[in-house]
Amino acid sequence: MSLLKMGGDLMDDDWEFASSTNPSRTLVLVGRTGNGKSATGNSILGRKVFKSRRSTLGVTSTCESQRVVQEDGQIINVVDTPGLFDLSTSTDFLGKEIVRCINLAEDGIHALLFVFSVRGRVTEEEKSALCFMQTLFGSKISDYMIIVFTGGDELEENDETLEEYLAEACPEFLKEILELCDNRLVLFDNKTTDKRKKAEQVRKLLSLVDSVVKRNNGRPYTDELFQELQEEAMKLRDQKKEVESLRGYSNVEISEFKKQIETSYDQQLGRITEMVETKLRDTAKRLEQQLSEEQAARLEAEKRANEVQKRSSDEIKKLRENLERAEKETKELQKKLGKCINL
Repeated sequence: MSLLKMGGDLMDDDWEFASSTNPSRTLVLVGRTGNGKSATGNSILGRKVFKSRRSTLGVTSTCESQRVVQEDGQIINVVDTPGLFDLSTSTDFLGKEIVRCINLAEDGIHALLFVFSVRGRVTEEEKSALCFMQTLFGSKISDYMIIVFTGGDELEENDETLEEYLAEACPEFLKEILELCDNRLVLFDNKTTDKRKKAEQVRKLLSLVDSVVKRNNGRPYTDELFQELQEEAMKLRDQKKEVESLRGYSNVEISEFKKQIETSYDQQLGRITEMVETKLRDTAKRLEQQLSEEQAARLEAEKRANEVQKRSSDEIKKLRENLERAEKETKELQKKLGKCINL
């Protein structure tokens, strides 16, 4: 364990002992602003610790980590994130928060909870979010994904099941996401006061988390970023211990040594953050290009459809004119035949 956890609490020795006998689970909440990530985090923890209210502007301003110890002694770490993949979010902010999130989930991610809401339609932002995550973390991140839908109270009021909702309002890319994560999904009602219902939806989620852990042979998701951050944090811890064990130096000198070590750590953290930001910018460019190509293809398809429709309209018009002319000629011919018969 590292001593420094950005935006989180320092973990004590008891936690390390507990984790060795009963492995902890780290869950990271991601999704669009307003989908109910913080409220879901509070439901998992069983208490209100993350700021939560219905808002399209977002209440969570930075990654936060909280934990709950279950009755069986297992520790659930929950990392709440701001709208990391909202289209309006700057690359600088994204880079820092993603590194912060990785630091909070320093032992790896056991499950990535992708939060959607049944209160509004699924948007292109969420499609972009998946592309960002796959680019940053690789395609294997889908092996750790669980889809969480919030707004269970609304479905209940409308006497509608999640399956019925998805049958009516499930865009193609959401079907692809569900397929990628083997249809691991759960519905949350974060407003309910029913203790049994609260416990049951958390139980269902943790059961899915267990299936994810089993699928991945107990290994949490990690990559080069995780490993590099872990190495730097461990180096910081070891260097601080070395300084504290120094003899013959004044408190001022020891304080200066610590400051130099932390400055070095901050520089390494800055380098990693810059690397993430570069990756994000490249991803954003690719997405923009992809969206531009898709839009151009859509416009071209519409143009062709309009041309086909116009040709069809012109042909129909010509056929109608020919028919009218034939009818007119037929009537004139009938008149002439009638005159001949009378004669």
